[in-house]
Amino acid sequence: MRTLRPLDAQTIAASVARTHRAVVVDEAWRTGSFAAEVSARMAEESFYELDAPVERVCSAQVPMPYARQLEEAALPQTADIVAAAHRAVD
Repeated sequence: MRTLRPLDAQTIAASVARTHRAVVVDEAWRTGSFAAEVSARMAEESFYELDAPVERVCSAQVPMPYARQLEEAALPQTADIVAAAHRAVD
């Protein structure tokens, strides 16, 4: 997905109906982000299809550092996404 407007809610609902789980990954902060809006819409429109809470993997809520190593530490990493997926299916 690239935009919230228009948001392809039918595709999201179909995916949740098929898997009964959801993991949303976003490079923005957790608060007020794209991931927050998508998660809220899934909870509103597909609540009874979900077998687990929607997992959100977002950046650390700090100003984005300039140094490459610190920027990488602030952004969601593969290990964070894998851990969220495991939490969703456990």
